[in-house]
Amino acid sequence: MFEWLRRRQRPVGRTLQLRSRGDLGEAMRVDFAELGPDVETFLGQAAYLQLGFFETLSELIALTPELAEKESLSRAAGAALIKHQELVALIRDRGADPTQLMLPFRESLDAFRRNTHGIRPQETMLTVHITAGMLDDFYLALSSSYGDTGKRVARILQADDDRQAIVDILGATIDSDEEWRWLLALWGRRLVGDTLLVARAALRHGHLDRAEEAKVEPVFSELMGAHARRMDAMGLAA
Repeated sequence: MFEWLRRRQRPVGRTLQLRSRGDLGEAMRVDFAELGPDVETFLGQAAYLQLGFFETLSELIALTPELAEKESLSRAAGAALIKHQELVALIRDRGADPTQLMLPFRESLDAFRRNTHGIRPQETMLTVHITAGMLDDFYLALSSSYGDTGKRVARILQADDDRQAIVDILGATIDSDEEWRWLLALWGRRLVGDTLLVARAALRHGHLDRAEEAKVEPVFSELMGAHARRMDAMGLAA
């Protein structure tokens, strides 16, 4: 696995932090100009990821018997769909075809969705909360390299994701049976490797040299830190 999975401590030197939601300041300025994908690839991947989150949440709505939970999941699905639609609108504003930009990533990102789909609906709910959170953070970090287009993407990704309802459903599930805490904690740890593979694949070079690894490692360390905080907030061990 990657170096950032083996070493959780931060390297000495400048700390690269992920920007908090709603903050468009300079805290998350990360220079990915040489390592990030071209802007069309960046936009196509980001748009298709949001569509995938919407599809997964829509499937969960159909599988969930409780009306209140259906309504909660529908809000999260709606938020993902809005992000997808706004990214598609951005692509069109740039004069490109959204379908053509997203198509190259359909196979790999659909495989990611299949690989992280749980046997039980609660596992899949956690999948959306964890993977969407990590990948939104990662694409937010990448966005600082794309000028005005990146700023527009950042505003889209920082919009309310309405996933707190998922956290509430999972919290009630854990309270109903303590065995769920162990099961979901184990599932949450399993998701990390697959999600970091998606983030790594988004970079321009498939194989990074030592200097490039050092450049991106702080960002992945921050992704892991944010993941741990999400898990802790649900009472799950990361």
